[in-house]
Amino acid sequence: QVQLVESGGGSVQPGGSLRLSCAASASIFRINAMGWYRQAPGKERELVGVLTGGGTANYADSVKGRFTISRDNAKNTLYLQMNSLKPEDTAVYYCYMYQTTWGRAYWGQGTQVTVSS
Repeated sequence: QVQLVESGGGSVQPGGSLRLSCAASASIFRINAMGWYRQAPGKERELVGVLTGGGTANYADSVKGRFTISRDNAKNTLYLQMNSLKPEDTAVYYCYMYQTTWGRAYWGQGTQVTVSS
């Protein structure tokens, strides 16, 4: 069983920045894929971005150029740096990680991000 613990959410004004963290209880050195989804009230969960094991990052068009996914293998942690935040970025953000040896993907508990003036 792998646990993912998210932190870093909060409230920020438009144009501001936040960094989300997702700490895993197991090594992420051999991770196959990891990333972030978000879900706004009344909407379906949508992909924010994904980072492959080889280090390739892909982002939703809505966040491209503003959000950056990175990882720290030593800390077993995934990050989502969010800059130039907009009200439409308001959502609960969920991290996920998948590794073949785990047999399944694991999800974080979700962290609220609110962008409002």
